[in-house]
This record gives sequence, structure tokens and C-alpha cells, in this order.
Amino acid sequence: MTRAKAKQIYDLLLTLYPDATCALEHEDAWQLLVSTILSAQCTDERVNMTTPALFKKYPTPRKLANAKQADVEKLIKSTGFFRNKAKNIIGAAQAVTDEFNGQVPDEMDNLLTLPGVARKTANVVLGNAFGKSEGVVVDTHVGRLSVRLGMTQQTDPKKVEQDLMKLYPPQRWTMLSHLLIFHGRQICNARKPQCESCALKKLCPKVGV
Repeated sequence: MTRAKAKQIYDLLLTLYPDATCALEHEDAWQLLVSTILSAQCTDERVNMTTPALFKKYPTPRKLANAKQADVEKLIKSTGFFRNKAKNIIGAAQAVTDEFNGQVPDEMDNLLTLPGVARKTANVVLGNAFGKSEGVVVDTHVGRLSVRLGMTQQTDPKKVEQDLMKLYPPQRWTMLSHLLIFHGRQICNARKPQCESCALKKLCPKVGV
């Protein structure tokens, strides 16, 4: 795909979803970090239903760092894989408290040292909490639409990210993810994409497939 065509897609999506933003409800970088870890294999809606009680009981990294895992598991059970997630968010809380003075780090390398944090989660936090464009968040929606729209032929998220980073300037990386996610949820869903009503159909090589 050419950068010119990629820009056309971006501009059309921005017209459709001018208010596209991170769907995970959060008040600060810490809450976003925890919410993103919990969102693995879970919907954002479910995470948003779960986190208010979690943050009420454990409002700071230090509070969560000292929590009993069984107590945390009960609060996040509905997000799935709750034992591993509880272990990760407690571990992340301990690391943030002990190694980063209670503040979520705003550098990729430091974020990747936290339990439960891989590149996707780090990109979410950097882009949305700190306004830093280190990469593109590639979730299932972004990965699916990138292939359908011809932006990449890759399926590995890291390779998809690299292809998208070549097509767009850094200042668009964070919003690009939001736009693709919004479109993936509303029009270009996994099982029955609404191709005929899609504003991108003239630009999409996958229409009718």
C-alpha cells in the first residue's frame, strides 16, 4: 500500500470517528496500565465494569502492592484468566512502588520490565496517558483491518505494527489504533463485516471476500 492511500483511509476514518479515543475508562496512567493488563482476552466493557470496585479498594499502586492475591482475584474474576492477571497487576504495583517511586514510567524500556506488560500494553499507556508515540497498538481489530485493507500481509502483531509504522508518521500512530478499533467494532467486524455500508469499500481490496 502507498502512503497516499493509507492517508486516504486515515482521513476517511477520522471523518467517521472524530471522537475516537481509548475505550478503557481511567483517571491516570496507573489506572490505564491496570485496565490494559486486565483487557487481555476480555472486552473493554467488562473491564470498565470491573475496575471501579478494584480502584476503590486499592486506589494507589502501594495499596495494591500490599494486597492479598485471593482478594484481588475475587474483584477481577469476571475478566477471565484472573489468577494470572491478579499476579501481574500486584507485581506491577510492587515494581511501580519500589522501583519507580510510585509513578508509572513513561519510557518503553521501563514499562516492559513490569509484570504483565508487553509492547501492546506499553503502547496503550504511552500513547494515551503520556502522549508519546512509540508505536501502534495492534489488537485483534487493528490486526484484522490492517490485513483486510491491504496495509499488511502479516498476522504477527509485531510485524503488523512495523508495517503500519512505515505507512504513517508517528503523530498519527495512537489515533490510528483508535480509528481502526472503532471501525472494527461498528462496521468491519470479524464474522459479518458490513461491506456494502462501509465508507472504505472503494479503497478496500477485501470487499466481497
